[in-house]
Amino acid sequence: MASSLGRRRTHAPKSSPTLNDDVCCEECGSGHAPTKLLLCDKCDGGYHLFCLRPILHSVPRGSWFCPSCSNRKPKSFPLVQTKIIDFFRIQHSSVTSSNQDARKKRKRGGSLVVSKKKRKLLAFVPSEDPKRRLEQMASLATALTATKAEFSNELTYIPGMAPRSANSPALERGGMQVMSKEDTETLNLCRSMMERGEWPPLMVVFDPLEGFTVEADRPIKDLTIITEYVGDVDFLKNRENDNGDSIMTLLSASDPSRTLVICPDKHSNIARFINGINNHTPEGKKKQNLKCVRFNVGGECRVLLIANRDITKGERLYYDYNGDEHEYPTEHFV
Repeated sequence: MASSLGRRRTHAPKSSPTLNDDVCCEECGSGHAPTKLLLCDKCDGGYHLFCLRPILHSVPRGSWFCPSCSNRKPKSFPLVQTKIIDFFRIQHSSVTSSNQDARKKRKRGGSLVVSKKKRKLLAFVPSEDPKRRLEQMASLATALTATKAEFSNELTYIPGMAPRSANSPALERGGMQVMSKEDTETLNLCRSMMERGEWPPLMVVFDPLEGFTVEADRPIKDLTIITEYVGDVDFLKNRENDNGDSIMTLLSASDPSRTLVICPDKHSNIARFINGINNHTPEGKKKQNLKCVRFNVGGECRVLLIANRDITKGERLYYDYNGDEHEYPTEHFV
């Protein structure tokens, strides 16, 4: 399932908030790499982008406040069923009921076992406890609210950005793998489960070092579909100077002007909060438990995060932001 997929970003601008030549980082004490130093808009303390925890990947827009001057712990989303159902726009909710129907329908997914000849994708298995599913959904709502994003579980096409007609796998440089009929059915099953509130067994947690990150809330089997990477679709040429840190390649076209990216800053799901590995160290590479893969699904490019080994309960999810492109700087990742 090799993929040339990589998260794209632009480097921090060569100018940062006003700095004096003698400004040093409050964390490491060094004044080197001045283009990577930020000044707090409240206390004027200096911090390297890569010394902050969680790391900042680019100079933020607008005002910025250091850890000492900002209240970093996000406010939890209310654990109220009606609020959660409304937030995620769940239809025909089974959030607070057992998922026996889902288990029956998942028999087709459960039969997609790994074999030496064909490696079929598996549907995720929701947590049995309805209350726990509510807690999982509330954790994602907390993260989305804190980052001022609206929940979306599909690619969105906004007027003035790339139109849906631009999303054509035929434009992919070197071609794009076509998702099989069986795997497409499994992907559609995952989507229909989520629409009725049968959530993937994932919990979004806030870590002081990594920021928002995602943990498995029950064991997950190899080749399980974790989530689709979604957001607003745009042409890469329109985002070359974008300082967003989560822009994902959707279509790598032979004609660079037609290359598409996914921008999850305004519309996103749990994929935005799954962290990347430090692919410069053996320890970082060992943490990888997901693979990021692009597919031609029904004539459109789609991006999936898929388990590339068995994952234990409580294990944090990680994938390689770079794929084969090696353009995302991960050397300072935890």
